[in-house]
Amino acid sequence: MSAGDDRRDVVAIEASEDIIRARRSGRDIARSLDFSLADQTRLATAISEIARNALHYGGGGRCEILGHRAGVQREITIIISDAGPGIPDVAQAMIPGFSTGHSLGMGIPGARKLMDRLDIESRVGRTMVVMTMVRRFTT
Repeated sequence: MSAGDDRRDVVAIEASEDIIRARRSGRDIARSLDFSLADQTRLATAISEIARNALHYGGGGRCEILGHRAGVQREITIIISDAGPGIPDVAQAMIPGFSTGHSLGMGIPGARKLMDRLDIESRVGRTMVVMTMVRRFTT
């Protein structure tokens, strides 16, 4: 991959196995951009948490992974979307321990800590989580 190159993959999230495929794709793109093993693991964990939510709460969805290299900067953006009932209160969902599904309530807050940025747009019929990790490398 040379300077200015982009990588992209889309994984349909329809079953548990698809979460593994999305994780693997995220790691592969991160590796191709020279992200550290620790960052690859952070990225894969964040993908798992949010993709699992899309499957469990949204009935399935889509995970788009975009990798970009421009000079010394590398960026990976993950967009996970579903057509489920939406998140009633996004601000509350970002609070560690809050859950509507009788879980530990650490999925969204955990992913937020692992990534540099996490934004959520949600309404009935459409939830989209956009997560970004940015790194600068010296040449």
